[in-house]
Amino acid sequence: MMQAPRRATVRGPTFIRTLARLTAADVPPPARSLSDQLSQWVDWTHAVALSTALDGRPPAALLDDRILRSADDDECARVRAALTSAIVADRAFAAATPRGPGPANAADADETLDFPFYRQRYLALQQTMEAGVGRLRERLRAMLTHGEPGMVRLAAVDAVMERALSRRERALLSAAPTLLSEHFERLRQAALTAAADAADDAPPAASTAWLEAFRKDMQNVLLAELDVRLQPAQGLLAALRTHAKN
Repeated sequence: MMQAPRRATVRGPTFIRTLARLTAADVPPPARSLSDQLSQWVDWTHAVALSTALDGRPPAALLDDRILRSADDDECARVRAALTSAIVADRAFAAATPRGPGPANAADADETLDFPFYRQRYLALQQTMEAGVGRLRERLRAMLTHGEPGMVRLAAVDAVMERALSRRERALLSAAPTLLSEHFERLRQAALTAAADAADDAPPAASTAWLEAFRKDMQNVLLAELDVRLQPAQGLLAALRTHAKN
C-alpha cells in the first residue's frame, strides 16, 4: 500500500507556519538567503538613504531620562492589546446565532457564508494593524533621537527600512486572504460532502461547524500576522530599554 509523501516541516514565524498548515500546497524552503532577498527589495534610492543613515555621524542629543524611563514594555503592550482587541472583537468572528425571519436577517446570514465578507474584514484589519504599528514605530523612533548617536542612527535606519520595505511587505501580506479563501472553500466543500452522506436527522449545528472552524483559523492567522508586524517595534523598544539600563 502506497503512502502519501509527508510534507516538509515548515520553519519560521508562527504566521508562516499557521498559513502553511492551512494550505494544501507544500512550501519550499527559500532559494536565497534573507540578505540576498533584501538586496533585491531595496532600490537604489533607498540604498543611498540607508548608506547615509549608516555612515552619517548624527550629533549627540541631550538625553532625557524621563523619556527613557517611559521606554518599557507598556509601550508595545498597549498597542498590542488594542490591536488584539480589534481583531478578536471584529464582526467577522461574532458567534453564529440563528437568524430570525425577514429579508435583512437573511441577507446577514448569506453574507457570512461567502468568502468576500471575510476578505473585506481581513483587509480592513490589516489596515488597522498597519496604522497602529506604524504610529508605534514613529513614537519609538522619536524616543531614540533623544539618546546617544548610535540610537539616533538606529532611528534613521529604521525609518529608511520602513519606507523601503513597506510596499513589499504589503504585497506579501496581501497573499494571506487568498490562501484563506482556498482554506474556506476546502472546509465548505468537505462539509457539503459530509452533509450529503449524513442521515436526514443530523443535528443542525453540524452545518455551521466548518464555518466556526474557519473563523477560528482566520483569527489565529491575524493574531500571528500582528506578531510579525510588531517585531520591528519590539527591536526598537529593546534598544531603548538596554540603553536605559546602562
